[in-house]
Amino acid sequence: MFDTMTFTKLLGGFCGAFLIFLLGGFAAEFIYHEPKHKGDDHHQAYTIDTGSDEEMEDDVVEVAFADVYASADIAEGPKLFRKCSACHKVEQGANGAGPYLYGVVGRAVGAADGFAAYSGALSEVADVWTPEELNAFLENPKGYASNTTMNFAGFDDVEDRANIIAWLDSLDE
Repeated sequence: MFDTMTFTKLLGGFCGAFLIFLLGGFAAEFIYHEPKHKGDDHHQAYTIDTGSDEEMEDDVVEVAFADVYASADIAEGPKLFRKCSACHKVEQGANGAGPYLYGVVGRAVGAADGFAAYSGALSEVADVWTPEELNAFLENPKGYASNTTMNFAGFDDVEDRANIIAWLDSLDE
């Protein structure tokens, strides 16, 4: 079945196909790529203009926090507070690693009874915990008060921040 001549034909066929494949690759490389020269910046061989980059910018509408806070969902607060509950408690006077948060909205910064481990960085930035101040703090605690001892990344979504602040504000009513 497989004699020397059949084996030679098969090997020649594979070598010929491989040679055509290599030559096709070299031809495609020559046609579609620019040669690189020293000092030249490489750029695409074909550039499709899709318009200016300025037109591509998305128009992000910035909604005022007061509007978001006015429509906050208090029922979402306890779910969101789970991230905070490792260090904070909502019962009055029950401090954890952080101060208790009962009545925090409208309370003076650094005025939680029985909690003495304040870093002092917060009182330099704000006097009273208004909803707007809490919003800025909960967005990025380290960015709001760089020397704060609070190790929390923050809430990215403004609606989440509004929901948790509204829930905290409802606790002392």
